[in-house]
Amino acid sequence: MPYIFQSPNQNEDSQPKTARSTQSDGKTYEELKRECLRKGVLFEDRDFPAADSSLFYSQKPRVPFEWKRPGEFQTNPQFIVGGASRTDICQGELGDCWLLAAIASLTLNQNTLARVILPDQSFDKDYAGIFHFQFWQHNEWVDVIIDDRLPTYKQRLVFLHSAELNEFWSALLEKAYAKLYGSYESLKGGSTIEAMEDFTGGVAEMFDTQNPPENFYKILQKALERGSMLGCSIDITSSAESEAQTTTGLVKGHAYSITGLEEVNDRGRKVKLIRVRNPWGQVEWNGAWSDNSSEWKNINEQEKNRLTKISLDDGEFWMEFEDFKKNFNKIEICNLTPDSLDDDTPNKWEVTLFEGSWVRGSTAGGCRNFVDTFWTNPQFKLHLQEKDDNSDKNECTFIVALMQKNRRQLRKEGLDLETVGFAIYEADHKEEQLTKDFFRFNPSKARSKTYINMRELSERFKLPPGDYVIVPTTFKPHTEANFLLRIFSEKKAESVEMGSKIDANLPEPPKPTPPHQENDEEKGLRRLFQQISGPDGAISAFELQEILNDVLKRRREIKFDGLSMNTCHSIINLMDADNSGKIEFDEFKIFWNKIKKWIALFFTYDTDRSGTMSSYELRSTLKALGISLNNTVLQLLVLRYADSNLEIDFDDFLTCIVRLENVFRVFMALDRQKTGNISLDFSQFLYLTMNI
Repeated sequence: MPYIFQSPNQNEDSQPKTARSTQSDGKTYEELKRECLRKGVLFEDRDFPAADSSLFYSQKPRVPFEWKRPGEFQTNPQFIVGGASRTDICQGELGDCWLLAAIASLTLNQNTLARVILPDQSFDKDYAGIFHFQFWQHNEWVDVIIDDRLPTYKQRLVFLHSAELNEFWSALLEKAYAKLYGSYESLKGGSTIEAMEDFTGGVAEMFDTQNPPENFYKILQKALERGSMLGCSIDITSSAESEAQTTTGLVKGHAYSITGLEEVNDRGRKVKLIRVRNPWGQVEWNGAWSDNSSEWKNINEQEKNRLTKISLDDGEFWMEFEDFKKNFNKIEICNLTPDSLDDDTPNKWEVTLFEGSWVRGSTAGGCRNFVDTFWTNPQFKLHLQEKDDNSDKNECTFIVALMQKNRRQLRKEGLDLETVGFAIYEADHKEEQLTKDFFRFNPSKARSKTYINMRELSERFKLPPGDYVIVPTTFKPHTEANFLLRIFSEKKAESVEMGSKIDANLPEPPKPTPPHQENDEEKGLRRLFQQISGPDGAISAFELQEILNDVLKRRREIKFDGLSMNTCHSIINLMDADNSGKIEFDEFKIFWNKIKKWIALFFTYDTDRSGTMSSYELRSTLKALGISLNNTVLQLLVLRYADSNLEIDFDDFLTCIVRLENVFRVFMALDRQKTGNISLDFSQFLYLTMNI
């Protein structure tokens, strides 16, 4: 019978109620503030010091910045003046318009805003030079604590600032976000949706304005009504077009936020309008329905005043929706919960989350173009049970969101976003890893529209009830990254990582043939064994090494460098039934039958007859031996036994097999009740680890 070990459950749901402090010393905001007030000092953050290292990692500041607290260069500094609003946000010298566009959208939802910008912070009561903000990171909320020393030049803030010069919530929020990712420079360039997700923990969807869905305007209306955050941009065809201003006042390759939608009556004609904000705080659309344009003369005065309360050059402007679709290319929506945007009935979605990784040599198989390794990517089973409510079609709606983890923090190490995507296949109810042959002969049922180097790629699908397998991948094989896979379904759906169980089916080997029935090969082995063993009729690990190296080096078809003494000790431990520290000839014969089977299996997966096998084939090889391992263990084995070319030669393969079988057999012997758990004291643990 297979022996099964359960892996930890990776399904996590919803967001935690409290935020984890990110301070290196583990102290909370409240603890640090109390310490400062007790000592009568202002907080200085050692984790994110007032130094060049917190500004840039690849360059020096162009001018000598000075780190100053607001009270050192501004009279009567305030955290928030008259409420945090989108008009407070003005971009500085940093190319983080994507972040500013997200902050502008954040201010439109007071509940969401209060989650990120914690209340009861000020420069007045109990001021201690310490502030904190909360962000969502990979399915947990984190509390980022900062001091209020900000980079300045000539008594002015260098980066994000408020239109009110004595208001500092936005500048401090930007600093906390920079700390989250390691430096201000890490915030250069990005997608608005990335920051929106960090502010909400929501799920993103992207729309092409040139190929919009039906009732597109209604979709946007419902998104705004539900507190979703919306951003938009104009595509560029070359880097030279980035932030180039058009004759209509729009800026290419620049992140805008969508802040409102309205329908007005223009001389009996209903006109759909959309309000957009440039985070620069200036440079606006100058076409129809722009500030002070002639179109405003044709509508009701009261309505006009309501919609154009601010008609200064503040970066915010109205456009006719049709003009918007002609000029902008992309809209990003971050749904606070992924409620259906094309259905009048709000839905509570079922959410499943998995964390995984693509590791070179084991689970970094690349896209479907690389069929020999594609199957080794992590696989996740999705069981859709019930069709959507209020639908005549037999369909289940779900969203797949694939997020790369920690890539912005890794920029200073020369790493950036990888190109990722995913495919969805229809499969049976089994939970075993789908094999190479399955993908050779079965097309996908759905897939991401493209492979793209974005932090998160998400798409909505409608498929009939049934069993499906989602395969997230990088575009090219051997590309390493960590990821988060979120699955949102309108109805309850079961999800599980394929191949996540560890099990072994290791039948007892047949008894060795008696001496009078031995074949010529066995007789030759007996003569060699007796020659080396001496009068006691048993061999030690040293003698075993001599025998096996002598026999295996004659096999020209395998790449063999010689077995190590550690491997020979492991073989002795595996075959030594009487715990004598040596093995007798009958035990050696049983082992020799094993090794012949292992050699034949090795040949099967050495497809190019190089004497080595690809590390990606280790899962299949082990499966043929009755051993199933999850991705985490496989990754560890590849790191230990594969060479720099991701190949495993026979002696490393043999070492791996022997140690695995040893581990399973020892565990099974100790787990007498077959519960999947054993209890060891330290001396027992030490004994086992030294002998396996």
